[in-house]
Amino acid sequence: MLKLITENWQLKAISLAFALVLWFSVMGERKLEIGFTVPLELKNVPEGMMVASEVPSQVDVRLSGPRTMLLNLGPKDIRIAVELNELKPGLTSFRRLEERLDIPAGIKVTRLSPSFVDIKLERIRSREIPVKVVFSGKLAEGYRVARVVVEPATVNVEGADGELRELAEVQTDVVDLGGLSADRTLTVPINYRGRYTQLKGATSVEVTVEVEKSATVKKKPRSS
Repeated sequence: MLKLITENWQLKAISLAFALVLWFSVMGERKLEIGFTVPLELKNVPEGMMVASEVPSQVDVRLSGPRTMLLNLGPKDIRIAVELNELKPGLTSFRRLEERLDIPAGIKVTRLSPSFVDIKLERIRSREIPVKVVFSGKLAEGYRVARVVVEPATVNVEGADGELRELAEVQTDVVDLGGLSADRTLTVPINYRGRYTQLKGATSVEVTVEVEKSATVKKKPRSS
């Protein structure tokens, strides 16, 4: 045992001295505080679900530690991630985000903003939603709309279940009927931007406006 300790004692002594010098230099080094903006990563969203709440994409972090360590640290060296794989539909609050921060030992978090996030998961659904054509302008004098044909009459919308259940219709861009005196067929874009839902498939419809002459009622001459 003694031989094991004394063997190459000079090399071991130098290594120990170097380690002590390094330790004292770090411990005695002037402290520094510096701020970073780092991305917030949402990992492993469960299959068939989606995030249906506003979640910040970045987090502001202030770190304190030895000057040398902090000056050699960049935003790419810092990560913060929230694991979602075991969550069920509903709202989950993630507190104390600083505990999820991946930083080197010896560095402390002095401030984190935001310090927590609320994440709402919803199931992904799809539905056929009726299309409503939006009109403006007046037909030529003496004409009226006889019939409006929309093809397809419904479009597929996919996304968060809660938002989808409240969606009664989607509207088109405005169709101007100003001065129209004959049938017209137009391809009209659907004007829909959901918060957590989106169009799947058709993004426009074919609108046929059929017009006819207005019935006029002749006034009887007044008897004298």
